[in-house]
Amino acid sequence: MNNTKQFFWWCAGVHKDTLNKFPEEHNKYISIGATIFFTGLFAALAGGYALYFVFSGGDFAIFYSIIFGIIWGLAIFNLDRYIVLSIDKTKGTFKQVLQALPRILLAILIGLVISRPLELKIFDKEIREHLRIEYLKQQQANIDTLNSTFQNKYATEFSQLNALKVQADSLESSIKTDREKLNHEIFGTKTNETSGVMGYGPYAKMKEVNLTKQEIFLDTLRSRINTKENLLVQRKGKEGIMDEKILTDHKLDSAINVAGFADRNAALSNLHENPDGTTEKSTQYAVIFITLLFVFFECLPVFVKLMSHKDTYDIAISNQNIIHNFESASNVDIEKNALNKLIPHRTDVAIQRRMDKLSQEYESKKESY
Repeated sequence: MNNTKQFFWWCAGVHKDTLNKFPEEHNKYISIGATIFFTGLFAALAGGYALYFVFSGGDFAIFYSIIFGIIWGLAIFNLDRYIVLSIDKTKGTFKQVLQALPRILLAILIGLVISRPLELKIFDKEIREHLRIEYLKQQQANIDTLNSTFQNKYATEFSQLNALKVQADSLESSIKTDREKLNHEIFGTKTNETSGVMGYGPYAKMKEVNLTKQEIFLDTLRSRINTKENLLVQRKGKEGIMDEKILTDHKLDSAINVAGFADRNAALSNLHENPDGTTEKSTQYAVIFITLLFVFFECLPVFVKLMSHKDTYDIAISNQNIIHNFESASNVDIEKNALNKLIPHRTDVAIQRRMDKLSQEYESKKESY
């Protein structure tokens, strides 16, 4: 427990010899140090997880993410430690807030940065499903674009093919009609175009000869259609269009596993949008609340320092600073002589005032300390 206390004191940046004189303040600075430490720990986890996507699929992805996570966590830890140390509790509340305001804004920015990777992990299942749908849409759009480009490129061939198909369909329909008329003639069915006499007479023979010619021509048309279609298929194969297919489940899973940070971040931003165009408020609010939670957690060390009252340790540290400043000002006579040499006709009233002020503060603080 003593080692833990000493460690959290170090995280809070306290002067141990001075703090040991005030046992009632020990737990307070343990809490401040623990807050700073866990903020840096969360930053390390978030930074490492974010970089893992950058090197995802590589042999050293885990190694790089661990190294970067440690560096990022230490940087945030050191920054938070400095932010807390730089707040002077001996000043008024307004001055403390004004002093901490830039640091709060910086903490908000850091909170937004470190919250995003952890949000990606929290909503990992939903993001994977969203990416699956998006990748399928992109693949289908790519196939449609290639087919459209191919059709525009070979518009003449497609026009000829469609004309042949229309002609073949019309001829096939005509053959079917003539075949019914031939059957009516053979079986003696009376119509406007048949004699009504049963048997295979000259009129029936003439119709059958005509049907045979039409069927031969239809076979020729179908052969020309097949030739034209095979030619277009070969050209599609040469241009690689036939290789573009809808992704299978296995290929989709592989693509999702190697999806980068940008794709996952975009998927998280659009996660509240349903395929039918509606918006799912619950998911949107969940992402916002998690972001605010991490922002608050990052700002927590500053808030803890601001909310804490001015204690005896703060007063002691302030008194020590006054004494050190006075002792370091003992060289003011040397400064004065140097200035008088540079500017002989100048009366150094400012330096004398500084000496008098520091002397008064020194005597009063020394007595109270």
